[in-house]
This record gives sequence, structure tokens and C-alpha cells, in this order.
Amino acid sequence: MRRGKKARKVETDQQTMERLLEISNSRTLPAGLVQRANIVFNCIKGETINSIAQRFAIGRSKVIRWKNKFMEMGLDGLEDNFRSGRPVSYSEEFQNAVLKKIEEVPPDGYARWDGRLLAKELNVSKDAVWRFLREQRISLSRRRTWCVSTDPEFTAKAADVVGLYLNPPEEAIILCIDEKPNIQALERLCGYAMSSNGKLIRGWESTYKRNGTLNLFAALDVATGIVSGQITGSAEKTKKGFLKFMGELLEELPSVQEYHVIMDNHSIHKRHEEWLKEHPNVFFHYTPTSASWLNMVEIWFGILGRKSLNGKSFSSTNELRIHIEKFIASYNKNAHPFTWRKREVRGSQLRNNARNFCN
Repeated sequence: MRRGKKARKVETDQQTMERLLEISNSRTLPAGLVQRANIVFNCIKGETINSIAQRFAIGRSKVIRWKNKFMEMGLDGLEDNFRSGRPVSYSEEFQNAVLKKIEEVPPDGYARWDGRLLAKELNVSKDAVWRFLREQRISLSRRRTWCVSTDPEFTAKAADVVGLYLNPPEEAIILCIDEKPNIQALERLCGYAMSSNGKLIRGWESTYKRNGTLNLFAALDVATGIVSGQITGSAEKTKKGFLKFMGELLEELPSVQEYHVIMDNHSIHKRHEEWLKEHPNVFFHYTPTSASWLNMVEIWFGILGRKSLNGKSFSSTNELRIHIEKFIASYNKNAHPFTWRKREVRGSQLRNNARNFCN
């Protein structure tokens, strides 16, 4: 009896594996590319051709074809073959009509335009509208927000802070300090779940139990990226609590000629003239009004939320406290300084005119 030929094993490096997973979970990439990434991803995991074909309701030959293309060409092999044909063209009248309409107020009850609404208002095909928007790289759903400061002394204050980042004084430590208040100890069931399309995803129950809140004082050393933290009860987010944190922080830090502290304009950070007289080598620098994004510790708070707090369950504030302390200790083992490269954003950049960007 003749034995069948053994299937080739699909192997790849960790970086390519992570990229495959990213593509397979995407909601914005073409559906065909997402499916092909899923096919290859499951081949690498060792799933059989028949099982993959049944899961995606496709033929075995399709699974084999994309598996072989990936083995020959890597991620480039997942791109669909180019098909020649007449390029889609849009009349100038159609283009101007779409661009003009998205600048107008949407119909009553709607917050923004989408493809269906535009097609209905213009009495054209919704597919033509979507194709044109994609061609012009116009996204009607994605948004970005800007914290635009109206502080009349914005330039001077921002220059002071950014100057400390780019050209710090010698024999000085630059610290970025802020608080993350009301960190909730939420208790809920967390784990993994299988979605309807066969993807393994992280999930947690919508119902939860509140077990109290904590406040985190945090100081980021700009030169090293190391974070010092002090966790307190939420009621201790006061001027007294802030100065207590500052005093203990100075005892831990190396002795240098000057300590420059960057903070926002929260009331607990101000009116500490007496304390500053007792510490003549400490200098407070305040970010402009509505410009806390100039404070680098905000970057670290974002990392804390994404990597440590989001999707985690805590049965008590004590458990939450221990968890945060362990994260800080772990983070500091591989801490590195952030590189300042924030681009300037002005309120005048916001315009309700899409046509200027498409000319």
C-alpha cells in the first residue's frame, strides 16, 4: 500500500507570527487578506487542511494555495494577485459633490456622515462613494482629538518644559510628576473566548463589583525613565499628600545640585512657597493650561493602563496596590528614557473643509 506524501510543516519567526496575528484580528484591512492571514496562522499552529477549510467554508485547494504561497514568499505571498482592468474613474462633478456634502451638517439626528447617508443624499451608488473615499484616504469614522491650550503664556511655558527635556542642566535631575486618581479595584470574570468567526479573543463580563479606589503619585526620571510611585487612598490626593510624596522622593533620589519638577496646574501642586524655601535646590515648572500632554509622565500612565490595569480583576484595594507596585518594579528593570518628539498642533489646523486636502 502506497503511503500519502507527508504535508510540509509551516514554520516562521516570532515577528512574522505577531504580524500574522495582527492582520488576522484587523477590522480595517481587506477581508480577503484577513482570511488568508487566518488560514496561514492556523497552518502554523498545526491545524489540518480539512479543519481549516471547514472552518472558513472554503475548498482545500484554497487553503493549500495560500499555505504554499506563504512558505515561498512570506507575508508578501498573502497579497492578492493583481488583476488588470479598466481603472475606476469619477467625474469632477461627482467628486465635488461628495466633498461638498461631507462639509455640510448631517441629517437631523446624525452626528456624522457615512457612506450610506452620502449615497442617499446624492442619489448615487454607496459602493461608488466608499470607493472614492478610500481612494482619497478619507475616513469618516476615525477621529483624533487635540488639547489646544489657550494659555496666553503658552510659548514661554512650553519652551521652559521642552528645554528641560532637550537641554537639561548639568548636575540636575529632571522629574515629571502627576497623579492618577480613582484607580478602581474592579472585580469581574476575565479570560479567553471564541468569537463567532473562530478567533480566540480576550474577554470579560460586563457586570462587575467595585471594591474601592486608590490614588497613585508617580514621578518619572526623564534621564533614565525610571518611575517612583506612592499609592495612597483617594482621600489623600491633597496638598499635604503631595508634599509628603515629594519629601520621601527626595530622600530616595541621588544627591545633586538641583531638582527640576515638571507638573500641571492642579491646585495641589501650587502655593508651596514655604516648602520651596526649605528646599532651595528644588524648582517647580508648570505646564501651560490645558497642556498636560507636555508632561512625560502621562506617557507612562498610558503604559500602566494598557499593560497593567485594563482587563484585570481585583478583589480588593490591597490586591490592586500590590499589583501596581509589582508592575512598577518590573517596568523599572527595563526602563529607558522617552525621546521628546511631540509635533506642534494648533487650533487653526482644524478646518471643516475636506476639499483643500484633496486638491
